[in-house]
Amino acid sequence: MSKSLISLEKLINSELSSKIQNSSIEYDELLIEINENDLIEVIQFLKSDENCKFRQLIDIAGVDYPDEEKRFKLVYLLLSHENNNRIKLSIKFETNQTINSITKIFPSANWMEREVFDMYGIKFKNHPDLRRILTDYGFKGHPLRKDFPLTGFNEVRYSEKEKKVIYEPVKLEQNYRNFDFESPWEGTKYLKTINKFEKDGKKN
Repeated sequence: MSKSLISLEKLINSELSSKIQNSSIEYDELLIEINENDLIEVIQFLKSDENCKFRQLIDIAGVDYPDEEKRFKLVYLLLSHENNNRIKLSIKFETNQTINSITKIFPSANWMEREVFDMYGIKFKNHPDLRRILTDYGFKGHPLRKDFPLTGFNEVRYSEKEKKVIYEPVKLEQNYRNFDFESPWEGTKYLKTINKFEKDGKKN
């Protein structure tokens, strides 16, 4: 554990004592947990303070805990080139809470927050353009929330004609409606029947 990280942890805890809920050092990275309402102030301090200089936002990662009251967590990964330090800033919040956007502090957060919104449905206040970024605009739900059915009577596909993702009833050809549970190495019964029929036809 480097001395610079230990002194950095003490500095942050002393300067932001009322805002830091917990702090620890793991794998040569400092992790601090704060309340979502203090996000902007803490981010600004970490970027502008001469002893911190966390001037690059590496990523914003979302985490989902469906069984917990505060279901979602956001982890902000920051890097200080000058001091060669990394820090992870963590906030936990409830499903319907809106989180402050940090795009005015780090413009690169624009696409990162859009990705979190697209995958988890987490909304950001004062974001300049909060639209989907990975799924199509007609997509319903948020893939990483895992709260939508994986099977059913509707299928999703991209329509070349309409130039967008559409939902429509599942249509199965008759050939694919008959299944058995035999070993895939042996093949299914109807394929065996077809092969036998073709062989007998060639002999005749």
